[in-house]
Amino acid sequence: MNPAARAQELGQRAGWEAAAVGRSVRRALAGPGPERDLAVQAIKAAGAAILAWAVAGWWWQAPLALMAPWTAVALVQSTVYRSVRTGVQQVVLIAAGTVLAAGAAGLTGGNTMAAMAIALPVTALLGNYSRFDGQGVYASTTALFVLVYGSFSGFDILHRLLETLLGAVIGIGVNALILPPVHLRHAHESLCRLPGDGAELLRTMAREMEQGYERRQAQEWYTRARRLPQLLADLHNARMWTRESLRLNPRRRIRRPPGPELPSTQWDAAWERVTDHLTALTGMLAEAAGDSPRLRPPPDSVLGEVPRLLHALADVCEADAAALTGGTGPDDGRDTPGGGRQDAPGGGQGAPGDRREEAMRRAWAAQRRLKARLTEHDDETATSVGGLAAETQRLLYDLDDARPVPAGT
Repeated sequence: MNPAARAQELGQRAGWEAAAVGRSVRRALAGPGPERDLAVQAIKAAGAAILAWAVAGWWWQAPLALMAPWTAVALVQSTVYRSVRTGVQQVVLIAAGTVLAAGAAGLTGGNTMAAMAIALPVTALLGNYSRFDGQGVYASTTALFVLVYGSFSGFDILHRLLETLLGAVIGIGVNALILPPVHLRHAHESLCRLPGDGAELLRTMAREMEQGYERRQAQEWYTRARRLPQLLADLHNARMWTRESLRLNPRRRIRRPPGPELPSTQWDAAWERVTDHLTALTGMLAEAAGDSPRLRPPPDSVLGEVPRLLHALADVCEADAAALTGGTGPDDGRDTPGGGRQDAPGGGQGAPGDRREEAMRRAWAAQRRLKARLTEHDDETATSVGGLAAETQRLLYDLDDARPVPAGT
């Protein structure tokens, strides 16, 4: 690549990065979300460091005041529990680094190079101990501070430990008492994306099948279905952060967490099976389309029944998404040719649970009509129709199991 093209590419990337930063800033200013949470934590970390310096450096005038803000800024973590755990790790590591460096300096008569040769290998090994996670570097950096600045007298060691404790108390206190982070929002977002994206996929399949789909469209369905398991992984991580963010968090007792209660992990397991069936179903439809299909394409009489089933399944997923967000209003009233919304009693009005039950009834009725056509075809056609009926029936059973029931009920 010539220099001009390379410079143009770098300019484009810089523009994209600047645009992404701008979008993040706008989202942080617009309303609650991950961007605002991150900004709040950054401001809290800066405030904790300033407060620690004000106490240790300005008021106390400690000889090693740097340790207090250094520790405080590192302990405004993403959860209060993580702040406490990291604080304990840092105090232990800084104390170990200080004591090892002072001992090495005493053994070598204050020779910095020789003391480093003794202390740093030990602190580096200590820092790799798995219980310290990513905090292990503090043992070695503390030892370096001690040896380079020659602060290894008993008085200096005591001050270093006191300033570290002061910074830890301030950092943990700021994180726990000022807008302590709770990650329930991320869990709810991940929960709602699964049925929401599933409904969009099912609705798209139904509409394009009504118009006569091609292999390219079926392959796109398959690609979208294969992305759904990543949402399950995101949900697993969100649940982990939610559990951790509520540990030792005073906000848990100050006010109720936002949003409805999360469903049990059995819901996750049911949706894992749903995503497997959607992947298998879309893959089979892709193999039964195109100029050289591996399976004989289902006849029009069968494909006329499938969109009704898919529309009904999309209604089920949308009702689940509404239940997870606490919504009880009517659906959006879109006029979907062949879909079940316009056939629903009351035009789709009612609670999500009622809409779900009605949509499931329509889905099972469409499934029965689909199975009734199994005996009308030759062996090759019956193979593809039978596979279609089997996958949609398995999908129906697992969507029925994926009803969002709160944990503990």
